[in-house]
Amino acid sequence: MDPEKLYEILKKYAQSKGIELNKDKEFVLDLIKGLLRNEERYGYRSCPCRLASGDKEKDKDIICPCVYSEEDIKEYGRCYCGLYVSKEFNEGKIPYKNVPERRKKS
Repeated sequence: MDPEKLYEILKKYAQSKGIELNKDKEFVLDLIKGLLRNEERYGYRSCPCRLASGDKEKDKDIICPCVYSEEDIKEYGRCYCGLYVSKEFNEGKIPYKNVPERRKKS
């Protein structure tokens, strides 16, 4: 799939959830390329900012959008990798902070 096409799909998805894609489109397109690479490698779009095992069942928590994203956006204004953000984050009303890794080490 073309990264621009997936960008439009993810943008609509984000809007349906009351969130947004990061306003830095170049950054978002890099993340999307990582999602597409992971889909080629593993058969699913695992978070490009985390190491996937290649076992879909083990990685189901990090298939984008990961299960941690909603809580991360509520608390930090953005998900772990920064693909999905709140409107306030994009407007600069929420200061940038590193989002801690919520995934337990296995």
